[in-house]
Amino acid sequence: MTWKKYRRLLSDRVKRTANAVAGWLVALLLAGIRRCDRVAVSNIAGAFMRTVGPWLPEHRTGCDNLRAAFPDKGDAEIEIILRGVWDNLGRVAAEIAHLDHICSGDPYKRTFIDYTPESIARFIALKNDGKPALVFAAHLANWELPAVIAGSDGLDSVVLYRRPNLGAIADAVMALRKGLMGELVASSMGAPVALARALEQGRHVAMLVDQHYTRGIDVTFFGRTCKVNPLIAMLAREVECPIHGTRVIRLPGNRFRGEISEEVKPARDAQGRIDVQGTMQAITDVVEAWVRERPEQWLWVHRRWR
Repeated sequence: MTWKKYRRLLSDRVKRTANAVAGWLVALLLAGIRRCDRVAVSNIAGAFMRTVGPWLPEHRTGCDNLRAAFPDKGDAEIEIILRGVWDNLGRVAAEIAHLDHICSGDPYKRTFIDYTPESIARFIALKNDGKPALVFAAHLANWELPAVIAGSDGLDSVVLYRRPNLGAIADAVMALRKGLMGELVASSMGAPVALARALEQGRHVAMLVDQHYTRGIDVTFFGRTCKVNPLIAMLAREVECPIHGTRVIRLPGNRFRGEISEEVKPARDAQGRIDVQGTMQAITDVVEAWVRERPEQWLWVHRRWR
């Protein structure tokens, strides 16, 4: 064996070992968090990230994004929003271990999620009409919760997700998600076929739509051009079905409110077929309205514009 091959083999073994150790530590941490009081650990994680977040390099990305999106806001107001962003991210990390507890309540029969009557009616209609539907969400508040709510309330759903880069960490997170979110489909070359098949079977397909996608199409978000994954509009074009948005809003007192939007009407071309770019713009407009309403609950530290 040459020295070059030996170094590569050694490097691969070190990476596999580090990956396994990281996964074990994450699993241990999540198990420990799960044994703690959800509200207390969420408050601690939020306070920790409010303190640490401004020192991270992503804080500058968030500042730049907010200044471009809200040119009328001063530096002090932008810092307040970003503190809220870091607080929310800390809470999301702590809540991963308590997703089922948040949705089902606690032993004292207290519930933690409120719903408007309109959203309840829309959910029941989606659940019982026997028809397929596409549902989009964004990285707002705890963006894991909409899929958990749908699964716990019996909506037949298929959820597209992106696995974390480290396999062992992905396995630890997936162990918590499994059984809570309906059928999970990892992003891959074969994912569109699996999702289209689910729609043809009358099921509900859900995905996040607000992150940068290098091979995507252009839309306007906060007056700036960015790229978005057109998959949801392409699926709507292939299998004509309603499109709805869903979000969870973080409320005071460690509570949430779940919402389902009215049907988002797709754009159509001269032949009456769904126009992919126009439909993605309509979806992006809904997400922008959500973010404008609660800017401190969105993922501003992500490089959305590139």
